[in-house]
Amino acid sequence: MLFLLITGMLNAFGQQVSRHPNILFAIMDDASWQHMGAYGCAWVQTPAFDYVAENGLLFKNVYTPNAKCAPSRSVILTGRYSWQLEEAANHWPYFPSEFKVFTEVLNENGYDVAFTGKGWAPGVAKNADGTPRQLLIKPYNQKRTTPPAKGISPIDYAANFKEFLDERDKQKPFFFWYGGLEPHRGYEYGSGTTKGGKSISDVQNKDIYTFWPKTDSVKEDLLDYAYEIEYFDKQLKKMLTMLRDAGELDNTIVVVTSDNGMPFPRVKGQAYEFSNHLPLAIMWPAGIKNPGRTIDDYISFIDFAPTFLNLAGLDNGTNYGMHTIAGESIATLLFNTKNPGYKKREEVLIGKERHDVGRPHDWGYPIRGIIKNGWLYLCNFKPDRWPAGNPETGYLNTDGGATKTVILNKVFSQDDAEFKYWQINFGKRPAEELYNLMQDPDCMVNLAANNKYLDKKIALKQELFDSLKTQGDPRMFGNGDVFDKYIYSDKGSVNFYERFKAGKKPNSGWVNDSDFQNLKLWIVYTCKWRIGFLRVVGKVYQVCYDL
Repeated sequence: MLFLLITGMLNAFGQQVSRHPNILFAIMDDASWQHMGAYGCAWVQTPAFDYVAENGLLFKNVYTPNAKCAPSRSVILTGRYSWQLEEAANHWPYFPSEFKVFTEVLNENGYDVAFTGKGWAPGVAKNADGTPRQLLIKPYNQKRTTPPAKGISPIDYAANFKEFLDERDKQKPFFFWYGGLEPHRGYEYGSGTTKGGKSISDVQNKDIYTFWPKTDSVKEDLLDYAYEIEYFDKQLKKMLTMLRDAGELDNTIVVVTSDNGMPFPRVKGQAYEFSNHLPLAIMWPAGIKNPGRTIDDYISFIDFAPTFLNLAGLDNGTNYGMHTIAGESIATLLFNTKNPGYKKREEVLIGKERHDVGRPHDWGYPIRGIIKNGWLYLCNFKPDRWPAGNPETGYLNTDGGATKTVILNKVFSQDDAEFKYWQINFGKRPAEELYNLMQDPDCMVNLAANNKYLDKKIALKQELFDSLKTQGDPRMFGNGDVFDKYIYSDKGSVNFYERFKAGKKPNSGWVNDSDFQNLKLWIVYTCKWRIGFLRVVGKVYQVCYDL
């Protein structure tokens, strides 16, 4: 039993064992894996994340199965793939009452469980009797502060954590979820330079992904994003100091990660390498053996729930009312031991259903994919749909911001190389995609139609579909459209497309007014730029033929 191993290790460290370890789970809102100092990023300063990595473990191949806030957090809490979670596969869902989550199990078995900031969200969670359900048990959000920039939350994360530490039952271990709302958009444009002391020159052209233009506006946008990551990190540093001062740091497992990739075009809400590949550092002074190690194993977010239950001593074969967990505990990696029960993950599965609305009938953009041995295979089940959302409704699955605006303007460019920025970020995609991530992490060269890689594509697709069938994915049994029929819980945005077409503009606060592109606007702009008639017709048809 793992608890016996934990007990032995704590004794080896000279600790008096009186209870199971505490857990501080710190999760950023929309941060990509490369943008932490521990991974070599020079233009984002993350000393707290780096401290956790240096004194614990740094994981290099961690993936969420679904790169959007609500479904990613649903995966964390249940240990199941999003396509195994009914409505919770979607963004803004009604969380199904029958799915019990690990935080509820911890709360029922001797842990104090609480959170500050963003917990499971956005969506609506209720018990079977219709009463409100708090998946993270007890919120601590009363303490407020004056944020240093617009867009940064006024919740004083560190002060709320201190209040929890003071109020908790000190005879119990705790699980605390620090859910920063940073670096989620919107940003105060220029805050990275004017308030963060950064310079445009800090971001080099090599730091900008291939699918974005290398302009000062994009660089400024990245620095604003960096400034918000750094704010999250400063709050984490305060929490680590509080744990040390309370004498709890040694026996606290500190986990730092993000729910999905950065809120920029072709990242958040999509299913590419930078969408799903996320940062992870874990520290536990009294438990981790040989700290400072780097872990290359594939880790999926479905592994968090079984790991936490395992470390809490709740791994005795009882499911505690939870549905079958798809993930595996990674606790053995903390101890650097060859546990015969640990099976090294050889691949990770990713995908999505409906994220933000804006397509006809509130349809989603269904994808399933597999990453294995440095290869990514994607199946786009509805390639006739717009992957980032319809143009006339603002491409709602990409948050508004400077980089999005720059790229959307490229649709008016006379330069084909410039127009391709729009095409790769917002244009339609083929039914299948295949990328060599070792050579092409930006996922720019689709090899799916290349006969040289036919066997590779077939093998990955077969393995993916076999796994999905085993998991009971409705997409594998002709019932995939069920995900489009689940009601979007944000009532202000339900039937967005139809209401917009009828002349009503539903809530669209997460995108800019300029993001809405329609045929008339394109014709006006293209004519203003004096593009030849055939060029106008060709581009407008390519982009708008089915609006």
